[in-house]
Amino acid sequence: MNFATTLVGAAAAAAFAAPAAAQFAKPEDAIKYRQSVMVLMSQHFGRIGAMVNGRVPYDQQAALANAELVATLSRLPWSAFGSGTDKGRETRAKAEIWSEQAKFKEHQDRLQAEAPKLIAAARTNSPETLKVAFGPVSQACKACHDAYRKD
Repeated sequence: MNFATTLVGAAAAAAFAAPAAAQFAKPEDAIKYRQSVMVLMSQHFGRIGAMVNGRVPYDQQAALANAELVATLSRLPWSAFGSGTDKGRETRAKAEIWSEQAKFKEHQDRLQAEAPKLIAAARTNSPETLKVAFGPVSQACKACHDAYRKD
């Protein structure tokens, strides 16, 4: 988990260190970055989902570590949806992301508001509390994917 934490920390530092335009030399770099963040977020969120759905035993330390990563990752991909990043590499992002930026931002904000609640829930050491917090994060992800991701 230390490698993942280091990786997320480095990504966070890169994301907040400079304006989005300066972060990516080419649109394909931005696309690759945001896709990578989404894969990581999916992996760590899926680990929590496996616990709350009873597919793996509940482990508070793992739940907390994954919740912290999901909350951090929830803040990272958005700068990589800049102008011109709708092309340059295969992507499942719909064109509406760039034509409905205010609505897309609402989805980002919802995820970023819900994700930290996973951390608080994991700290209670209650699988039921974690399950309650998991639902709104899952719904935030799904709503954005339904609106802005191609099948």
